[in-house]
Amino acid sequence: MGLDGIAFTEHYSYEASEPVEPLKEKYKDRILILRGVEFSSKEGHCLVFGFNTDRHLEKYTPVAELIEIVQSAGGVVIPSHPFRGINSMGELIRDLKGLFAIEGFNGYNRHSLNLRAIDLAEELGIAFTGGSDAHEAHEVGQCFTEFFDPLTEENFITLLKEGRYTGRDIRKISRI
Repeated sequence: MGLDGIAFTEHYSYEASEPVEPLKEKYKDRILILRGVEFSSKEGHCLVFGFNTDRHLEKYTPVAELIEIVQSAGGVVIPSHPFRGINSMGELIRDLKGLFAIEGFNGYNRHSLNLRAIDLAEELGIAFTGGSDAHEAHEVGQCFTEFFDPLTEENFITLLKEGRYTGRDIRKISRI
């Protein structure tokens, strides 16, 4: 598919992606494998990288508290599918402090909802990511994040914080 890496962000549990750990070594010369979680904050879903939410947070922790805890530990929080409706933060994102990005392209969203997220990211002066939100293998890679610098597991969080990437959507869809 031409992907250089893949991030597993299982719903509700960082440790649910533990089975991919052995694959990191097995495929290290072919693809970078990263882990995170799609965390359910009180206000909506967020992608969390660089922090094991299972060990330190209760489900439905308020998003402001989530951001503070994750960032103090060196990780990042990225609101996912912000305008989908269910489990999404929408305009609340405007009031959040400490965000480096929001998810712009989400493979499960209608394109118009993705465009609203991208417009909000641009208005706030922060980056936007892309993610497949894949539940089946054929959905992987339809939306993704393109990093402008070589990506490693060691510099992943730093690059997310620096905003040196953009979301991409390769699906052939109208701009509705």
